[in-house]
Amino acid sequence: MTEKYDHKQIEQKWQNYWENNNIFSANNNSKKEKHYVLDMFPYPSGAGLHVGHPLGYVGSDIIARKRRHDGYEVLHPMGWDSFGLPAENYAIKTQVHPEKSTLQNIQVFTDQLKALGLSFDWSREIASCLPDYYRWTQWFFRFFYENDLAYRKKAPVNWCDDCQTVLANEQVVDGKCERCKNEVCPKDLTQWFFRVTEFIEDQEGIDGLISGLDKIDWPESTKINQRNWIGKSQGVNFKNKVKDLDIEFEVYNSVPQTYHAETFTSIAPEHDLVLELVKGTDKEEEVLAFVEDIKKKKASKQFDIETDLEGIFTGRYVENFAGTGHDLEIWIASYVLADYGTGIVNCSAHDKRDFAFAKKHGIPLRPTMFPLDKEEAEKVQNCEYCYAKDPEGVMEICPKEFKGRKWGEVREDIIDYVIKEGHASRQINYKLRDWLISRQRYWGAPIPVVYDDKGDHYIIPDDELPVSLPTDVDFNPDGQSPLLKSESFHHPDDLKRIEEKLKVIGKLDKERTIVSRESDTMDTFVCSSWYMWRFMDPENTEAFCSKEMANHWGPIDLYVGGAEHTVLHLLYARFFTKALKKHGYIDYDEPFLKLRHQGHILAEDGRKMSKSLGNVVNPDDVVSEYGADTLRCFEMFLGPFDQRKPWSTTSISGIRKWLERVYRLFQKPILPNQECIKCSKTLSLIHKTIKQVTEDIEAFKFNTAISRLMIFTNELSSQKELPAEVLETFAILISPFAPHLAEEVWHNNLQKSVTISYEPWPTYDEKLLVEDQATYAIQINGKVRSEITLSADTPKETALVQAKEDEKIKKYLQEGRLVKEIFVPGKIIGFVVK
Repeated sequence: MTEKYDHKQIEQKWQNYWENNNIFSANNNSKKEKHYVLDMFPYPSGAGLHVGHPLGYVGSDIIARKRRHDGYEVLHPMGWDSFGLPAENYAIKTQVHPEKSTLQNIQVFTDQLKALGLSFDWSREIASCLPDYYRWTQWFFRFFYENDLAYRKKAPVNWCDDCQTVLANEQVVDGKCERCKNEVCPKDLTQWFFRVTEFIEDQEGIDGLISGLDKIDWPESTKINQRNWIGKSQGVNFKNKVKDLDIEFEVYNSVPQTYHAETFTSIAPEHDLVLELVKGTDKEEEVLAFVEDIKKKKASKQFDIETDLEGIFTGRYVENFAGTGHDLEIWIASYVLADYGTGIVNCSAHDKRDFAFAKKHGIPLRPTMFPLDKEEAEKVQNCEYCYAKDPEGVMEICPKEFKGRKWGEVREDIIDYVIKEGHASRQINYKLRDWLISRQRYWGAPIPVVYDDKGDHYIIPDDELPVSLPTDVDFNPDGQSPLLKSESFHHPDDLKRIEEKLKVIGKLDKERTIVSRESDTMDTFVCSSWYMWRFMDPENTEAFCSKEMANHWGPIDLYVGGAEHTVLHLLYARFFTKALKKHGYIDYDEPFLKLRHQGHILAEDGRKMSKSLGNVVNPDDVVSEYGADTLRCFEMFLGPFDQRKPWSTTSISGIRKWLERVYRLFQKPILPNQECIKCSKTLSLIHKTIKQVTEDIEAFKFNTAISRLMIFTNELSSQKELPAEVLETFAILISPFAPHLAEEVWHNNLQKSVTISYEPWPTYDEKLLVEDQATYAIQINGKVRSEITLSADTPKETALVQAKEDEKIKKYLQEGRLVKEIFVPGKIIGFVVK
């Protein structure tokens, strides 16, 4: 009688074996080539994992396991991004210290991840909330400060007057405080910044944040988002003088070709010039009231910079702008950004937002560029619509030297002209701003700074690190950082000790006295910008990571995580890397050579999984009923790795049945290796399977890899006895996907004495790949949209999966709801989409 596939017994057995024998511990001294596979380390929330979370971890684990088969020394660690707002809010609500709740959550997460059979090196586990970690987060602050990459300045924050506290953006809901529901208003506070903008452009031996994107294997959409976030723009600064006032200012223009079309100037409500323009005039009270109203809307997130077009005329004019003979009305406009360019823009009929603003407020417009079509040109002349940035647009109202030329090719000549005439100078602007890292919160890494009796600040000596979080803290907000009122945090003996050390090293004058510590904590993105190095050298007490280990394991070969971290975490980690390279700590300037984003697994109702919606599926339940290998394979089989797909409890049993069939294959009589494979069809299928599974794993096409393994299973199931070499190959091919099952049959049925985890990956012979093939026409709603060539014996389920992967077909499937699938063997694959 065939032995039953008991997943509970098998999976517990091999998880214990892997842990007890340190099977996945990375060897720093290995002679093998290294490969570092890293997941974005998770925040251990109280909710634990749902079945959407393992998707990325299983994908990266498949690669890590495959790399071990390929002969690499693999570093595949796991840790916890464990500081942050949710734990602190929970502490406020329950009065349970965030350290206690966080460490409890970490244990839950650890148990859940281990139950999935993920091949993490748990000996390198880290948590950003523990002192032995954030001691080095504080070291990084000092490193940046000493190299002029950290500084203090005033900046606006969200302020709740009722609670008397600063709010993070996450605490502002519809413009109101989430706690008391009162309106939020802006307030300026002195805060700490990291100088991220220092690395926008290339430096000697270091690629900038822009150009560095060209040399790394990241999704193109992520690169585009980072470039847009940095927002490089090349243009000119025009010189302006306010009529009847002794005030001059500059205005940035990225499209100076149509400067003759400009009829008004718009200033950001927050700009310092606003008060100077209206002071003492009959417009002062009205304008300043408007400004305060806009500031409140922006601070409360009730404002859309792309669509809101509120404004007010100041009563002032720019005099004879750029020698055109025209004065420009000066307006306060809600959509102008104070921190982009000079915070002032000159506006024309050829910018869509300027055009809409002018139409709304009755400001005259003067087009200078026109389409070739006479009827369209007349509409532009009459300002019936905005004619913007057309390379074929013809210049008419402009300096005579350029009349009749096209907008798209006259740019550089116009720039040279306005510079020569003394009206402007060349300028490059960026949207990216330096990183505000101060947080008026408790549950974060303390900033290692003290203040003297004159208000001056000092970085504390290295031997005073870590600056530990105190426990005598009132979590309830009262308008100040929670650390401010901690007696132990500002203990006089500690401050005196630091004072004496600063005086000894000549940092503090003899007559000065240290009176307090910095009470803000650091943004948790600081913790997650350097954690990849700590995994390389987690026990080091002398450095965040030795240079030897940083250069041995780094850079990271594969990074897997959510696309929601496209601009903040990923950009900041790149900033850290470039700073370390510049100052000699590492030999590379990009942290992640290859990046892949996992998609989302939605609930069965198509919505996001959420406790509040009652549609969460707990992976513990799935593992208990079906097994971890079933869950792993099912999540990979659901669809393309980077796409969204709904969970289906009814479908998971199909994967379970497949694994049971795989298990039964190894119960069949096994022929010794010297017995040749007599069936040429089987031989061809083996090599075809090796080729496709190998290529699909490398391309993150895990769903089609599993489809190919299913085909292989079908072929082997029809045979009464199987050669050992065939089963050995199959066990290795399946081990990245279903590692417990593979390990079990490798030892129990194939009688191997060592783990399967390091067995060489099988290779294929090109000469044995020849097989009968069929070309399918792929139809969408009856129309042929593509074609695909498959093996003639490809089953329906696999053919449908392969057709859905076709790039031409994907876009049609995403346009509606798939209601029917059609399969005519050897001829047609069809989809009906509504």
